[in-house]
Amino acid sequence: MLKYCCLAALFAALLPSCFAAHGGKPALRWGADTQSGAPYAFHSGGDFGKIVGFEADISAELAQRLGREPVHVQNEWGSLIPGLGRNLYDFAVGGLEITPEHLEEVNFSIPYYITYEQLVVREGTTDIDSLEDCRSRPVGTLKSSLAETLLKRDGARDIRGYEQEVSAFEDLSNGRLDAVLIDAPVAIYYAGLHPGLKFVPKPVGKIEYGIAIAKTNKALLADVNKALTEMKKSGRLREILEDWKLWNTLTAAEFQDFSVSRTPPAAYEAFVRSHGVKLSWKEKFSRYAGFLPVFGKALLVTLEVSVAAMCLAILLGFSLALCRLYAPAPIAWLAVAYIEVVRGTPLLIQLFLIFYGLPHIGIKLYPLVAGIAGLGLNYAACEAENYRAGLLAVPRGQMEAAIALGMTRWQSIRHVIIPQATRIVIPPVTNDFIALLKDSSLVSMITLVELTGAYSQLSTTYYDYLGIGLMVAVIYLLAGLPFVRLARWTERRLATDVRAGVERPGSLSFRLGN
Repeated sequence: MLKYCCLAALFAALLPSCFAAHGGKPALRWGADTQSGAPYAFHSGGDFGKIVGFEADISAELAQRLGREPVHVQNEWGSLIPGLGRNLYDFAVGGLEITPEHLEEVNFSIPYYITYEQLVVREGTTDIDSLEDCRSRPVGTLKSSLAETLLKRDGARDIRGYEQEVSAFEDLSNGRLDAVLIDAPVAIYYAGLHPGLKFVPKPVGKIEYGIAIAKTNKALLADVNKALTEMKKSGRLREILEDWKLWNTLTAAEFQDFSVSRTPPAAYEAFVRSHGVKLSWKEKFSRYAGFLPVFGKALLVTLEVSVAAMCLAILLGFSLALCRLYAPAPIAWLAVAYIEVVRGTPLLIQLFLIFYGLPHIGIKLYPLVAGIAGLGLNYAACEAENYRAGLLAVPRGQMEAAIALGMTRWQSIRHVIIPQATRIVIPPVTNDFIALLKDSSLVSMITLVELTGAYSQLSTTYYDYLGIGLMVAVIYLLAGLPFVRLARWTERRLATDVRAGVERPGSLSFRLGN
């Protein structure tokens, strides 16, 4: 069973590469995190399958000028730069600031946008006018961003980092934060439309956005710089920025273009209209029904990763348990060491090490294979302890009786101990599979879009965390129920004493009969 699951997983991982673009334009893969929201690159509210945003428009324009076909690759924002080292895409965008720290890892194009950090507070706040006023207050910002660095540099003592900007503004509105420091484009599209929030007039710092490209790809860097220069001279880059209401004095000074605005902010106005409409319950239900295909595809990824990882965990965990109990001392010590190390380190760190760390020693795994390996190797340690408990729960006399009947030690383990232990461990193994099914949400951190990843994309697109969240919770529940029923059926089938009409000690009928 494990062999077929692994082959199926490997086939699914290799399938996209088998159908790479050929015969037409070569692909220009651009990495971006669509969960970060507007106005960078995000799913359209009117057509979820369409990715819009000013960086999506810039990427499409670059691809056209380079004679290539734009192909978006989803990756979590904090992993965009590491993804270049994995060759997941040709370049990355996502409001990536040109900073000394980033320049140590990748090359950047010439700036395509200049902006600043915006301080946002609640309406009615009168005692916060600068970063100095935030030093002793809870301030929210995006994790690993320039804003976080500025807050630390300025001496802020209560900095709260967020993966998604929307969450920071929600906490500010609900009183959990006193201020949010964020890139101005994000503030314009989220805080600017929130009736309970306002901008502090004084801008903070200066930010240059650039296109991140791997240091080894100098030819692409030259081509992108040439195309961006042409877009500046022709006015096309300004048109894109004005379309999204992002043109400002800093960018005008960088481009040396102080002419009167000539492009209406149509994209911005469309965004405002689509997010300002109040839907009836009937319209919401219709929208939720339209999400089912998206969740269906994400569920297949979740099940594929979970089932294959559990097969790996069962096989490896069972082997570890046998080695720990019955193998020679050196092998038993190695099994114990594996179990303790893997159980003692976070699963997310293990996934990052497998996906982003192994390429440094020449091992590059497809995202699906890396996800299966990470979950399977982690849960193998937990399964090993389940199986060890099951094997030790079989009375010692069973082994002695089997050996007395002429069986070898291995035959006794195989034909007497293991079958009894299997029935004992079914409930905890079932529980572990349900836990693994939920932990599969972590593979969204290595570019796979499963149920939780789909939820993040939809909720940030439509600002609906409650309704969409309940949908995902129900899907997770329904996905796990068949495996629970299968485990119960297997447990009954293995309970030979019950099938034979013999009541087990501890059952209600056994106690009543005595």
